[in-house]
Amino acid sequence: MKYDRIASAVFLDRPNRFIAHVKLDGQMETVHVKNTGRCRELLIPGTEVVLEESSNPARKTKYDLICVNKAGRWINMDSQIPNKAAREWICSGGLFPEPVTVQTEKTYGNSRFDLYVESSVRKAFIEVKGVTLEEKNVARFPDAPTLRGVKHLEELIRCMEDGYEAYLLFVIQMKGIVRFEPNWNTHHEFGETLRRAKSAGVKILAYDCHIEKDLIEIENPVPINLEETNYV
Repeated sequence: MKYDRIASAVFLDRPNRFIAHVKLDGQMETVHVKNTGRCRELLIPGTEVVLEESSNPARKTKYDLICVNKAGRWINMDSQIPNKAAREWICSGGLFPEPVTVQTEKTYGNSRFDLYVESSVRKAFIEVKGVTLEEKNVARFPDAPTLRGVKHLEELIRCMEDGYEAYLLFVIQMKGIVRFEPNWNTHHEFGETLRRAKSAGVKILAYDCHIEKDLIEIENPVPINLEETNYV
């Protein structure tokens, strides 16, 4: 996935979940933050960020904040892009060997899954989770409690019971990651449900991404550790 009309800026502060102040071309600019997560380890005053200019002239904010430089590592923090990148990757043959058709926002039971894939040999539901939290090259999800994420896992288990394939795809929005883990300290129930889903046959996948200021592409699988871990 490629962005159009980007600009580099410096992060100043974040008054609320939806907006941030940045310094762009020497002037303070209010921008939309395309990630309502906490992102405290990313949005630090003085950090270099990347903006995308909106094509909607009626918007209150002219730019979206899409990418941040964390200690020399570019991390895409656009929460809307993992689904698009996953669809592009799957349609190009990244996950399945045979030609597939992909539908987005497919309703099943009480949930709406990100992707539904059909081919001559499979019917599969895929839920996509973007990952921006990293510490010492370990990626973790979630960065805040997610009852919605637990519900999605339970629905994926039900899909398996009804004869579908089910996948949970963690799109790690950066490179240089040695493994992926549930964020046990933040939401223990999610980690437990993730392990239960794997035991039920849900395929748990984690992939890193090639990141540039104006680009994100799903690239390589990352090892997954589902053993409970406590950390400071």
